[in-house]
Amino acid sequence: MLLRTFGWSFGVTAAGLVLAAVLWGWEGFAVVAILSILEISLSFDNAVVNAGVLKKMNAFWQKIFLTIGILVAVFGMRLVFPVVIVAVTAQLGPIEAVRLAIDDADRYQQLVTDAHPAIAAFGGMFLLMIFLDFIFEERDHTWLGPLERPLARLGRVDGLSVCIALIALLVTATTIATQAAQHGGAHVDKSATVLLSGVAGLVTYLIVGGLSGHFENKLEEEEEKEHEAEEEARKAGKQPSVVALAGKAAFFMFLYLEVLDASFSFDGVIGAFAITNDIFWMALGLGIGAMYVRSLTVYLVRQGTLDDYVYLEHGAHYAIGALAVLLLVSIRWHINEVVTGLIGVALIAASFWSSVRRNRTLATAGQESGEKSEVVSGV
Repeated sequence: MLLRTFGWSFGVTAAGLVLAAVLWGWEGFAVVAILSILEISLSFDNAVVNAGVLKKMNAFWQKIFLTIGILVAVFGMRLVFPVVIVAVTAQLGPIEAVRLAIDDADRYQQLVTDAHPAIAAFGGMFLLMIFLDFIFEERDHTWLGPLERPLARLGRVDGLSVCIALIALLVTATTIATQAAQHGGAHVDKSATVLLSGVAGLVTYLIVGGLSGHFENKLEEEEEKEHEAEEEARKAGKQPSVVALAGKAAFFMFLYLEVLDASFSFDGVIGAFAITNDIFWMALGLGIGAMYVRSLTVYLVRQGTLDDYVYLEHGAHYAIGALAVLLLVSIRWHINEVVTGLIGVALIAASFWSSVRRNRTLATAGQESGEKSEVVSGV
């Protein structure tokens, strides 16, 4: 099971590190390896959240996520995205931006750093909405009960998460963004940029999440009628045609996962510039890390880990909330990527341990109940 799920990741890692050593020597090998570890550490919470969505999709779409999705993640976010940032912010053509990345790495890094407020605002708002919608929803299990139960009751108010997100954006734009950090330590007013990018992130979440939820509901309705449709089709000598509807539902959930992955990738891509200016080293290292994140996502789904460790998803969403706040704060103050990664790992580790303790308590209670039943039956 482990080799089947992570086989491609192991193979890509070996091939990528060998390629880095051959093309760029031991320095390139070391940098690519470091970037791979950076991406995995920053995106572990991404894998947990992805698993919560991916478990609703069939095996075919899980394979699509692991194959076509990884191409989007590697080439789209880890290679094309940094070039697009430079092209848009510097008003350059894509080809000219690539030439700049190859011939003038320092200038390229400067342009990406200058674009950070817009990137952080977009990604921060998208991730903040994910956290708020999770924390305002009533659930069977609560990890931090005294906090989550009152918030779930507040979540009955329609549009509350959007209102809070907009308030957070306004506060960020009128305070933090007025002294946004720029390349070389300078500070400029980026209020308008942050406000526009934040609204774009919010709208993107509402559109993609809304479409995904709509077609997911349609799929659930169709599944309830599936048995009846199959019986009618057999009588008519045909197979029921529900592929199109399932395809739409799965497609929009797939789209949601890709946008989610993109938002999680912002800190990794920006943080990678602290290690190297070479976009090819960056793409290879972060791409290897992205492979493991996807393999881990599929592993969590197939093993049923989220069902066994009920608080794990809570920890991941708290990590998302922390990352959203850190992205918004980073508009003005630089935050070390190690700190970002450690916060996410610590929250997930705490939720995992809480799940283990819960399982042990339930097992002990079940064992004691069984012993009492044996005593009663013996009497």
